[in-house]
Amino acid sequence: MDADIKKLRIDRSKKQNDGEGSTWATRVIWTGVILFMTAGLGRYAYGIFNNAIEVDAYRVKSASSASSGGTAQTTILNATGYIVAHHKIQVASKVVGRVLWIGVEKGDRVREGQVIVRLEDDEYKAQLQQAVGQLKTLEARLEELTNGSRPEEVATAKANVDQSKADLVNAEITLKRTQQLVAEKVLAQQALDDAEGRVNSLRARVNSLEKTFDLVKLGPRREVIDAVRGQIVEARGRVAFYENTLSNTLIKAPVSGTVLERNVEKGEFITTGFVGDKGAKGYVVSLADLNDLQVELDINQNDFARLDRKQKGVITTDAYPDRKYAGVIDEIAPEANRQKATVQVKVKVQQPDDYLRPDMNASVAFIADPKPDSAAPTAAKALVFVPSAAVRNDAVYIILGGKVIKRAVRVSGSTSEGLRVEEGLIGGEDLVLNPPAELKDGDKVKLKGTAK
Repeated sequence: MDADIKKLRIDRSKKQNDGEGSTWATRVIWTGVILFMTAGLGRYAYGIFNNAIEVDAYRVKSASSASSGGTAQTTILNATGYIVAHHKIQVASKVVGRVLWIGVEKGDRVREGQVIVRLEDDEYKAQLQQAVGQLKTLEARLEELTNGSRPEEVATAKANVDQSKADLVNAEITLKRTQQLVAEKVLAQQALDDAEGRVNSLRARVNSLEKTFDLVKLGPRREVIDAVRGQIVEARGRVAFYENTLSNTLIKAPVSGTVLERNVEKGEFITTGFVGDKGAKGYVVSLADLNDLQVELDINQNDFARLDRKQKGVITTDAYPDRKYAGVIDEIAPEANRQKATVQVKVKVQQPDDYLRPDMNASVAFIADPKPDSAAPTAAKALVFVPSAAVRNDAVYIILGGKVIKRAVRVSGSTSEGLRVEEGLIGGEDLVLNPPAELKDGDKVKLKGTAK
């Protein structure tokens, strides 16, 4: 009986041991949760700082179909790039000053010579006025020198000479009379000395006035006139400089084109030369002639040999895929890009219109030159096929410049060569195969197996 009762008692030491085991298990669970969260945060941080998604790529190939009635044009290479303005100009000021008025907005068309900005000009007007006054003073001085002495000045100089000569004659008579009186002991020797001194003084005066009279008749020296003429040339240069400076407060369009960017507002200070984003501005607007556009392409070095100078092509844009433009190679970079293993080529858009804008995505299908003995070629339609793995929700992802561009496509059916693309691709594009679900338009990507 006692033994049975002892069996019914609670063993408290065992309960305590079970509690210790439970605590240890809890610690293990929390440690695992923390490690899992740390790994997740690390993966998230890695995704933030290394957000280039690894993908497989496929280059789209195309073939040209011939239409009845002639030989079709053959596409030899397709490339994708951006539309750029052939000549983009940043209109800067030649003088420093504060903007008084600006008369253009972004997108406005301007003609060559049109005033687009006016600067405050009070200081420049004052400088010009001062320079003009100095020039007039020097011109008056030159006129005075070249005209010589006036008749009144000559007459005055002549009268002074005659008066001095008359005084000299009178002094000489007085000297003779004094000499006689001194000899007769009537006057003292001092009177004779005074008379002789007066005669000598008057003789010197007559000599000086005669030379002055000669100079008055001759007029100014040639050297003095030449010196004043030199000062006038210098003064005219200052006037021209300040006139030009004042005219430069009116900033004019150097070419006819479209305003791509307006960089200043009324009251802002403009300086010359390059400056930063803060403080004074270095240029007022940027212009480009949108009738002179090019497509900038980076051609792989392996494909570059297919192209010749003046190679023709057909240009299309993502924004308006149904509009096609004739193009021809206009510029080829003199050196290759070592990092990209490409050569930059620019294709001139021969007849651009208002639909084209700089920095639009564009594709160029380069076509082979027709053979001399062939019939007149007709336009060929490129047959484009892509793997079904590259299409997701009627769209593909084009790899361009380390990023992806999402483009809608229309496919007509599946063949042994893949899905036939009716719209959206022309061939030559690099597509993402099996695009990940998280891939979005504009994401950075890199090909699998390449370095970070």
